[in-house]
Amino acid sequence: MTETAQRATRTAAPRRTTTLIGTGLGHALEWYDWGIYAIFVPFFATQFFDHTNEFSAVLSSLAVFAVGFVARPLGGLLFGWFADRAGRRTAMSVTVATIAAASFVIGVAPTYAAIGAWASLILLLARVVQGLACGGELPSAQTYLSEMAPARRRGLWSSLIYIASVFGNAVGVVLGLVLTVALTPEQMQSFGWRVPFLLGGVFGLIAVYLRRNLAESETFTAARREKVRLWPAIVAHRRQALQVIGLAVGFTVVYYSWVIAAPAYAISSLHIGSTAALWAGVGSAVILMVTMPFWGMLSDRIGRKPVLLISTLGCAALLFPVQFLVRTSAWQLFLGMSLAAVFISAGVSILPAVYAEMFPTAIRALGLAVPYSIAVAAFGGTAPYLQAWAGAEFGRSAFTGYLVVLMLVSSAAIATLPETRAKELS
Repeated sequence: MTETAQRATRTAAPRRTTTLIGTGLGHALEWYDWGIYAIFVPFFATQFFDHTNEFSAVLSSLAVFAVGFVARPLGGLLFGWFADRAGRRTAMSVTVATIAAASFVIGVAPTYAAIGAWASLILLLARVVQGLACGGELPSAQTYLSEMAPARRRGLWSSLIYIASVFGNAVGVVLGLVLTVALTPEQMQSFGWRVPFLLGGVFGLIAVYLRRNLAESETFTAARREKVRLWPAIVAHRRQALQVIGLAVGFTVVYYSWVIAAPAYAISSLHIGSTAALWAGVGSAVILMVTMPFWGMLSDRIGRKPVLLISTLGCAALLFPVQFLVRTSAWQLFLGMSLAAVFISAGVSILPAVYAEMFPTAIRALGLAVPYSIAVAAFGGTAPYLQAWAGAEFGRSAFTGYLVVLMLVSSAAIATLPETRAKELS
């Protein structure tokens, strides 16, 4: 190896480390801030809504959770356009700062008892702002990491996105465990729920600092020299946009139902103890994070489509048995979430690579952001609410059947995809 090549290798290693840490920790913050809302709903619902009807307050809080998703398509449009024009790094810095600021606002917001319905409005507006930023964060981060990754290892690299997502959510769960042990239920409802939102604001400052020091994607920098008419290019890729929606509907709902909201649902609807349910969530999150790199590496060897189909069809076959397994104990919840996690991880680990390989560089962030955000808003945002409502009105099997149908829809979308393993991005 020549001296020049050795110097390039020594330079590349720290750069890869910086890229992975800056992208991963920043993305973990998004899911920490987004996830703690669902995790802590049982504790703060009556602080923002009428406390005389606890179940109604929980449903109202979950409705606000859904409204936050409605803002994601607009955020995807704005920040996706921004990422394709100003750069991935700049867009990621702005989105993570906005998410953290909204989290801090929730942490200091006055309660329903203090200012009445104005408290509900503050919560709603903060979640809308977070929804706007999150609509741009995931597509920008996925696009950036996929462009920075070596083509033949893009599946492995892309698994970092959802490892970071699960890690951020798991940190929120662990924090919930610590708080529920350290504080009484009355203290948790009074002020303990504020702690994770306030910490989210602090974590945001760290994430912004890390992302400001990232190098811009060379793929984006090279493509930026070419003049591309944005909207005609997007129209030309409308088939890919529909494929993104088809992929997202199943993965989004199963992810939110069995990875993010399952502990909160177990606490409020199955009456499993809060500490035990949260521990079950942490344990299954570890399994999810451990299995994702293996699926990413497998997709780099055998292709994206086989691994995606293992995920969707495996989930469709497993969901009803898992539902019947999870009854009233935490170990059942842990086992059910862990079994689901193995198959969920197969798909979500490589979705960032799959999405990036579907669009050209000039519209990669925006082309993904808008259809993805529409799917997440329509299906992901309503998932916790539908899970709680359908379980109470029709039984748990109704929501599980809905999930199975969505996984089959995603399977049909996967069948229309070309194989893009090791594709060079252009």
